[in-house]
Amino acid sequence: MAVVTSDPGRRSLVQERHPDARVVGSVEELLARADLDVVVVTTPNATHVPLALQVLRSGRHVVVDKPVAPTTAEARALATAAAEHGRVCIPFHNRRWDGDFLTVRDLVTRGRVGPLLRVEIRWERWRPQASSPGREWKDDPSPGAAGGVHYDLGPHVVDQAMLLLGRPSTVYAELATRRPQARAVDDAFLALTFPDGAVAHLTTSLTVGGPLPRFHVVGRDATYVGASTMDPRWGVALAEGRIPAGPSWGRVEESGWGTLQAGERSEVVATLPDDHGAFYRGVAETVLTGAPPPVALDEAVSGLQVLEAARRSADEGRVVRLPGRKDAD
Repeated sequence: MAVVTSDPGRRSLVQERHPDARVVGSVEELLARADLDVVVVTTPNATHVPLALQVLRSGRHVVVDKPVAPTTAEARALATAAAEHGRVCIPFHNRRWDGDFLTVRDLVTRGRVGPLLRVEIRWERWRPQASSPGREWKDDPSPGAAGGVHYDLGPHVVDQAMLLLGRPSTVYAELATRRPQARAVDDAFLALTFPDGAVAHLTTSLTVGGPLPRFHVVGRDATYVGASTMDPRWGVALAEGRIPAGPSWGRVEESGWGTLQAGERSEVVATLPDDHGAFYRGVAETVLTGAPPPVALDEAVSGLQVLEAARRSADEGRVVRLPGRKDAD
């Protein structure tokens, strides 16, 4: 394993936590190694595409943090490069394996809520400061930077909605910059409609001091109401350098469980454990056996089409109709 960083503090941290890993100072030095099969790109959003193209052209598979690209056109360029070099480009949509979302999918799959009518997904945070030192790129409003909450958290909630409901037919959005010192979008609302009449209401925000339930899933037969926040333990544990392992890893405290309700009937539903390791187990299967990737690049392209339609909707103050998948491709 090798890690690219020129930051002395991060170099020391890598050497402390992963003594067998080699730390290199440039992408060129990394790609000169002959023992790499896959490279993970976790850099500012504007650099995702050029770095991923460099990796693919070196003959390696690549995992790219979200958004996989600032635009659908650039994402399709990655798909072309991957095909030309016989490699795969895998978007890092790890939130498919959040415990609360796994719980929602399980309830839907088992028919516990019935046909879906409305899905509300919220990712609401309280971040009164616009950016932290070294992370200013997250608040960059310039074209191509893919800054702001719309491109930081938006890809996850859009991806989750589409996994539950499919490809939307229309998009309406309200995108705003609410904090006085902020430059990029920090408060976003999307309303998606689907061909079967179902709707999804998606909120991502850094301005909410008292968040509402993360998931509010209304079906014909019952409604699932999740907790207001994600269980933070795994994030804290990772920051402390702990390794995901053991039967208790990813388990959610009872305070983070939701309820399944149908009128006077109410049932507490234990939240399934987070399983973020499933993403990289899937990456390993893809690289070693040629299995389908855990997240397909064309799924990320579809998500970017929704985000771009939302930007047009907010700019023009209207509902934007998405083309069918065949027309969009």
